[in-house]
Amino acid sequence: MRRIAGIVLAVLLIGGVVAAVVAGRQGEDKGTATKTVRGVIGSEKADFFADPDVVKALAAKGYTVKAEASGSWAMEGLDLKGYDFAFPSSQAPADQLARKYHIQEPLPRPFYSPLVVVAHRAAADVLAANGLTVLDGKNRGTLRTGAYVDAARHDRTWQQLKGAKAHGELTGTLYIASTDPESSNSGALYLAAASYVANGGKVVAGKADLDRTAPLLHKLVSVQGAQQSSTDAVFRDFVSGAGNPLVLVYESQVAALLAERHGVDDLVVLYPDTTVNSDHTVVPLNADGRALGELLSTDPALRRLAVRHGFRPQGDAAEFVAATADRAAYLNQKLTGVRQAPVPTSAVLHEMARRARG
Repeated sequence: MRRIAGIVLAVLLIGGVVAAVVAGRQGEDKGTATKTVRGVIGSEKADFFADPDVVKALAAKGYTVKAEASGSWAMEGLDLKGYDFAFPSSQAPADQLARKYHIQEPLPRPFYSPLVVVAHRAAADVLAANGLTVLDGKNRGTLRTGAYVDAARHDRTWQQLKGAKAHGELTGTLYIASTDPESSNSGALYLAAASYVANGGKVVAGKADLDRTAPLLHKLVSVQGAQQSSTDAVFRDFVSGAGNPLVLVYESQVAALLAERHGVDDLVVLYPDTTVNSDHTVVPLNADGRALGELLSTDPALRRLAVRHGFRPQGDAAEFVAATADRAAYLNQKLTGVRQAPVPTSAVLHEMARRARG
């Protein structure tokens, strides 16, 4: 359901809580948890909070966490009375919530994850042969964001690319499948990165910039048709072999999958050379919420568990590098050659998403 009220994107999904995840459910843990905290989280963290080892680690510190999952941009439209914290997937919606509820900065940011493009081997090889990617291994490479944006601007098709004819599945317009930017954090951040490139390496900051970049962003979104509201859905489709050959997801999803499967032969992980990190940010609505946010940021056991779920803990890149050494063939552990683009203000990003959806 989508209700447009000015440029306030989050209102579109009022009441849009899509799933419930309970960490520390009765009967599942006999630990020492004495205090229950309730929060709304981005859906990509549902598995983290449901992990029995996370439940035990939190209980050992005296906490039971009950969390409901929602789109990050939908959180502003939810009634958070009675909640202790919100935990959106990036800093922009978190800052918006902090302003709404007059929360003191800084906000705890326990971990983050860069956006990546997952590709099947054939698609990655064709992109490399046409200068759109640079592969530095069998399962890893860099997406040349400027070249991709230029291809999108000129409506390039797979059939126009050298080598694509050998792969019957590579047909139609060349595009990266992303989530709905009006409800999903990853979809909105995709537009933030693309608009930065399209705007000559400058963050979109006003009407003139929006007018300049809107036609391209509309192309990036409209070519996809109906979009999913969650990266979980598009990533599952990709892994199953369905859907588009290029899909935008969080690195954390890839890292978690690889930890379980110990390699996926047909998978190539492409790191855009200009991207936006997803900074998972806690908005503490009271003292208990802030204490939980700080605990997630500082407790060694919880930081290790965050890495298990593919997240990069803030403040110490070595933790992630060491813990993912067995997945280095797929992951750009040190983010070499990756530039972080600034994110527009929430108001600009909302308007950008509205125009992109058209």
